[in-house]
Amino acid sequence: MSIQFTPVKFHGVENLKEATPQNLEEALQELKAGIKPLDQEAITGMQQRLNAKIKPLRSLGVLEDLAQQVAGIQRTAHPEITGKAVLLMAGDHGVVTEGVSAAPQEVTVQMFYSYLRGEAGINILAKHAGADVISTDIGIASPLNPAELMVNRVKSGTNNIAQGPAMTRQEALLALLTGAQVAAKAIDSGINLLATGEVGIGNTTPSAALVSVFTGHSVEEVTGRGTGVSDEALRHKQEVIKQALKVNQPNPAAPLDTLAKVGGLEIAALAGAILEAAYRHVPIILDGIISSAAALTAAQLAPLSAPYMISSHNSEEQGHRLALSQLDLKPRLDFHMRLGEGTGAALMFPMVEAALKIADEMATFESAGVTTGDF
Repeated sequence: MSIQFTPVKFHGVENLKEATPQNLEEALQELKAGIKPLDQEAITGMQQRLNAKIKPLRSLGVLEDLAQQVAGIQRTAHPEITGKAVLLMAGDHGVVTEGVSAAPQEVTVQMFYSYLRGEAGINILAKHAGADVISTDIGIASPLNPAELMVNRVKSGTNNIAQGPAMTRQEALLALLTGAQVAAKAIDSGINLLATGEVGIGNTTPSAALVSVFTGHSVEEVTGRGTGVSDEALRHKQEVIKQALKVNQPNPAAPLDTLAKVGGLEIAALAGAILEAAYRHVPIILDGIISSAAALTAAQLAPLSAPYMISSHNSEEQGHRLALSQLDLKPRLDFHMRLGEGTGAALMFPMVEAALKIADEMATFESAGVTTGDF
């Protein structure tokens, strides 16, 4: 006797890589349409819980903000964290041939293996926070061994954005929905607090291009040193980005088209993961400039996704704060970091948990027998 299993459809698609362009477009529309506003009743309920604690009103500042946000996202005044993970997306960039990075492209694949071995910075910080690291090859240029590691690869690196589009619209859609599917599988496993991470030599270049397009700030204002390029190399990097914008003419009102023209495969995947988190009522922590470029893209595609995002650190990449400001977010940590990988985001896991512990474990005025007052 054989058992027939019905394939589980993901936003109406059974197999992303076999889907038609129309199928992918419809899947994205379903994903966007399913994102709803935060639950205001749950937010109010959480604030009432916090107001009853033995402390002056609003005296725990950002911790109270986080508790209310998570309550609104989970749609309950008593939210819980059941599992945590960093979604680390990997992709290479054709624009590295323009000399925009101090590091060679082979570092991407070398670092990817280090994540799988659990020995990189993000692995250490995630482990410290009790979180998993889920590493996904979306667009590394080199082959991986074993080949199963490449099952989610959309394309072996983007094209050079200084010469034309990074990818086709279909490739951008596939990368975005693949990232969404990675997030969905993590959530299905019991994880309900996510963070964004990435690796891809040269990826601060397309990120700066996206931030410039979506915020309206100049290339000079949003472009940082990435892996640590010199002053002369920084000026060259800025000229390359200007060339990419001139050649591709991205329109901020057409975010998917902009992503395809001047974005990256791992950036698209992160945007998809953010959208899926919002769709599934799961908070997602942003990291640095690459994550914020993905977040801007997600917010342009679905504005209601922005309240599901939690900011982490203030990256040394100068466009990062401008991107957060566009999302109406502020950095919560300032550690002068620019590693990427999700390292800044991982540091926020304990902060989110601390916020909920205050709500769950701190005594109230009534239970502690503490006199209340107008404070």
